[in-house]
Formats: sequence, structure tokens, C-alpha cells
Amino acid sequence: MSDFSVNQFLEMAGTPPLDIEICDVTLRDGEQMPGVVFKPEEKLEIARRLDEIGVEIIEAGFPVVSKSEKNAVRDICNLGLNAKISALSRSRQSDVDVAIDCGVDMVSVFIATSDLHLKYKLHMTCAEAIRCALETVEYAKEHGLIVRFSAEDATRTDFNTLKKLYKKAEEYHADYVSVADTVGIMNPRTMYYMISEIKKIVNIPICVHCHDDLGLALANTLAGAEAGAKQLHTTVNGIGERSGNTPLEELLVNLRLHYGIDRYDLSKLKSISSLVERYSGVPVAKNKAVVGDNAFAHESGIHVAAVLEEPRTYELYSPEMVGAERRIIIGKHTGAKALKYITKKMGYDLEKKDLCLLAEKVKTASEFKRPITCDELRRLILDLKIEFVYNGP
Repeated sequence: MSDFSVNQFLEMAGTPPLDIEICDVTLRDGEQMPGVVFKPEEKLEIARRLDEIGVEIIEAGFPVVSKSEKNAVRDICNLGLNAKISALSRSRQSDVDVAIDCGVDMVSVFIATSDLHLKYKLHMTCAEAIRCALETVEYAKEHGLIVRFSAEDATRTDFNTLKKLYKKAEEYHADYVSVADTVGIMNPRTMYYMISEIKKIVNIPICVHCHDDLGLALANTLAGAEAGAKQLHTTVNGIGERSGNTPLEELLVNLRLHYGIDRYDLSKLKSISSLVERYSGVPVAKNKAVVGDNAFAHESGIHVAAVLEEPRTYELYSPEMVGAERRIIIGKHTGAKALKYITKKMGYDLEKKDLCLLAEKVKTASEFKRPITCDELRRLILDLKIEFVYNGP
């Protein structure tokens, strides 16, 4: 019996192969989430974990912000990681000097380009902003850095102006141009069109940096990649300003399943998610894709029965692929078959009639809206005073 998989749809749709790299910005944009501050040693550990996954570029921070930030960026540069280390820089030569002093491989030179930002934030004309940006790009290149030029609020910038600016940045020898969807205004269709048009006028790689204000950051990032963007920006757990950024874990799983990109170690995704959750103090939603507690949790009797026989019935990919574990939940929707599996693992060998009786007790006991623990289930078994064979410890 054939399995009509998503790959068949992708083949029919003519999904293109992708030439991409990941730039993770957890240590910079992720830390700009209100209330999040990573200690220096925490930044080092996150950087190591990102490197182990195979992330090609790590944006280590914004070193001009403070002495401790500069020291943290320098320490990450000294770890000897395989990933290239990048730092953020305003369109100021003094910012570039601080980044150079840290020993970074790459600098991300940014300036706001939308009329809204020019008027109310920078209080500059577009010509003045462009001059500052290009002079800084040129200065950074003269000092041997890989340079990414990023137009902040690019997706609300006059498109003809933006294209001319990216072309100028290429003429000034920028290595990348970056489209920052700063307020998450795009949708996949508009992002695909925008990147396709920019790709017609520049020969250097394009980056996409998506925010999640409309819940479309991941979809927009994938659309940008399909249109030809090379560098895709992420944060672990999608943390970042306001509603956050494209989640690293969700992007990497999509790249594996939909596009066959398998060079990243997905088995470390759950552990780095838990690490960043602990360090940031930002809890991961239970129903979050890939790394949420419920991503591989099953309670419904019909679902559990099927999963116990063949996990693929209700799991698109195995929990082991992302370093997670399957959980069978004891609750209102748990059936006799699931209880047989759970109680057997606990050491009990119960008859079918007793399992049905136990299932009824579980349904009643779970009405207080939370799953039942194994200890509570054991007490229910003992309270029923049923005869059973116990093979547990």
C-alpha cells in the first residue's frame, strides 16, 4: 500500500532545491525580547550548542552596547567554533571598530530605510541615511570583514528606492544584502515576489530576517528561501522583540522534511530549546511545534491505540529525530488499550475487564482538568482491589 506523502505534493508543485545557510540571532535579537538578559557564560553555552547543530553563522551580539556585551562577543569569537561569528553594527565606523576589536568574522551594518523610520527615528533624509550606510560598508570591507548590509524596515520602504540601495551596497562590495521584515508585515506571496525581484538586480546573496507579528515569520522565511534567499535568520524558540522571530527548530525541521536539507543535527533541538527556555525565562508553549511538551503527547484513546501500533499514524516524524520523547497521557480521553500499555510499563498485568473498569475511574478522576500521574494511577489500581500480576520493582 503506497503512502501518499507530502513529498509527492512537493514534486507536483515543482518545489525548487534550496541553497541556504542559517544565521541564528538568538544572542542578539533574541536577547532584545523584553526581560531577557543572558549571562556571559550562558551566551557561550548557547553558541556552543548552535555550533553543534551545524548553524553556519552565529550573531553573537551588539558589542557597542556595553563593555560586558563586547566581552561576551569577544569570548564567543575565541571559542574556535566552526560557525562564523557576526556582530551587529549601526552605520557608524566607530561601531565597526568595536566589532573588529572583538575579532568577529562578519559585521551586519544596518540602517532604517522606510520613510516612517527616517522621519520619526533617524530624523534624516533618505540620501543622508544611504550615505552613512555605504560609507560604513566600505569601511568594514577595507578592514577585512565579511559585510552584510541590512535595510531595517525594508518591507515598508519604497521598493524602487530599496532596490537601488541594494545595488549600491553591492557596488560598495557588501557580501550580502538583507531584507528585514521588522514589523512582520509580509505574507508568503509578497515575500516571494520581493525576493524574486531583488534577486534580478543583485548578484550577491540575499538574507531574510522575519518577525512574527502576524504569525507568518516561518512561512515568510520559507517563501523567501524558495524565491532565492540564501541566508535565513532564526532564534531558538522564536524569541525576540514583540512576537519574536522565525524559530530555529521549526525552520530546520521544515527544511529536512520539505526540502531534504539534512546537514543539521536535529537531535539537539529539544535540548537547546530547553536550555534557552531556562536561560531566558521565557516558557515554551506546551503546544509549540517540534519542542513543546505536547508535540509528541497522546491522550485520545483512538489516537493512542493507533500510535502504539504504528507511531506514524499520528506523528509526522519521530520524537527521536529532534531529541524529544513520546508521551502517553493518562486523562479523560484515555482508553483501555492505552491503559494496558501504561500499566504494563508500570509492572501491572491487568485483565481486559479490569482495564475497562480502571478506564472509567480515570475518566471520573480526571474531571479536575489535569492529567493523572502514574502514582495516582497506581492508587486507583490498588483502590479497585482487583486481582493482578505485579511484575514491577
